Amino acid sequence: MDTSKASRNPDSFERNNPGRLSRREFMALLGGSVAASFHTARSSPSTQVSTDNMDRGPLHYLSLTEVARLIESREVSPVELTQMMLDRINTQDARLHSYATVMADRALAAANTVEREIQSGVYRGPLHGVPTAVKDLCYTKGVPTMGGLKVLSDFVPDFDATVVSKLEAAGAILLGKLNLTEGAMAGYHRDFDIPVNPWGKDLWAGMSSSGPGVATAAGLCFASLGTDTGGSIRFPAMANGIVGLKPTYGRVSRYGILPLAESLDHVGPMTRSVKDAAIVLEAIAGLDPNDPTSLKAPAPNMLGDLGKGVGGVRIGFDRAYVSEGVESGLAAAIVTAVENLAHLGADVVEVQMPDVTEILGAWFVICAAEAVEAHRANYPARADDYGDYFRGFLDFGAGVSEADLEDARRVRTEFSNRFTAFLSGVDAFVCPASMGAPFALSRQAQYGSMIDFAVETAENTESRGIGNEFTYPQDMAGTPSLTLPCGFSGEGLPYSMQIAGSHLSEAMLCRIGHAYEESTEWHRKHPPV
Repeated sequence: MDTSKASRNPDSFERNNPGRLSRREFMALLGGSVAASFHTARSSPSTQVSTDNMDRGPLHYLSLTEVARLIESREVSPVELTQMMLDRINTQDARLHSYATVMADRALAAANTVEREIQSGVYRGPLHGVPTAVKDLCYTKGVPTMGGLKVLSDFVPDFDATVVSKLEAAGAILLGKLNLTEGAMAGYHRDFDIPVNPWGKDLWAGMSSSGPGVATAAGLCFASLGTDTGGSIRFPAMANGIVGLKPTYGRVSRYGILPLAESLDHVGPMTRSVKDAAIVLEAIAGLDPNDPTSLKAPAPNMLGDLGKGVGGVRIGFDRAYVSEGVESGLAAAIVTAVENLAHLGADVVEVQMPDVTEILGAWFVICAAEAVEAHRANYPARADDYGDYFRGFLDFGAGVSEADLEDARRVRTEFSNRFTAFLSGVDAFVCPASMGAPFALSRQAQYGSMIDFAVETAENTESRGIGNEFTYPQDMAGTPSLTLPCGFSGEGLPYSMQIAGSHLSEAMLCRIGHAYEESTEWHRKHPPV
């Protein structure tokens, strides 16, 4: 990787950044002996860094919010921070495979620019100077955007996706593009690496936003962008023990995003805390004239009420929906989480989730038919260049009749009406994000056919499956949902829950999630990377 002279010279950090962390202290942060590095007296009390931020692990595992404070106070250099993250990617990602493309030169150039801005007194906000990454469905000008697809392995866009432009306008530094399943479905093409879950090399890393999930959990970026069509923000958030926010459909522009199914696709943040997700969503949301499906609603004020707690907030809870078929440990963890929210002042309301049986098949029909339309430039003409799973999925979609599609859309509309009415009775609804903790899944199954994937998944989850009944409802209805850690299994693997809500309720969901995080430490636990 190319590096600036300032990054290569160990003395330049202190000379160019007076009053900040010394080089020795900065390096201590990288190694993880964080609190100890502040035992030595500093030359000036005004330059001391609060150990409230520093005693929770190495710098790469700090939250976006915490590292943003260090950048704003000029105690950490964006250039040094970016180089540190690039070095960490270089050493750790050789086995984790979360990055499809590392954009070292672009990242360091951006870091030098934002550092000059901050030194001159210009601070754009909490993303300014923070290293981030995006799923490799997001267009990046002059940089490959492959989508896990052999047929797009040479595709280089000539413009940035709206979400990429908005991240960079907020001052975020883009480290690179993150791996995913082929075409954002469930299986991988053999030409691409499968991201490795940092909690265990044989564990499923989640659905298509697996790269963002792994990179964020492993401290290879401070925030990432994923997409969710049937659960692909929420499953990787669950599998990797992080936070994932699937926004309201149309809340975030999809312009410059490779589609899977345009009526179901959502773009959203994946982070290590709820506050971080709120910050990222506020930066990327809003009307985009280039995306006719984007909503006219202005970008939300995500932080205004974040710290107001949950006193008097009505939270719906369906005990049967949480427990039937769900791993007992996860069900117990979610019950405990709901009890915790009640203790914090929330009004827990017993509700009954609308039946989801019909939408499971309807989702598959709609998604497959729309995927065929999205890939008409290459399918069926180049069908042999697709991997086993995605080719089979497209073959299924090609066989969907107009009558089948019309019936599936009718089911969707009827369910969406029921689900929206259900959500309107509460401020939020708590439920699982999956059937249990992340489970073992072989590379063979993930590179194989739809049948290979389904059979091994059923075997390794004791026929529980991955939990589509918990993720499809929000995509079909276009409603938002927040996934966050809520405990650990007896084997030390992360448990997660969803907090779902009505259209445009992201601020409320994050308010509830933030209150829960403030009373627990689950989000502070990181994989041993």
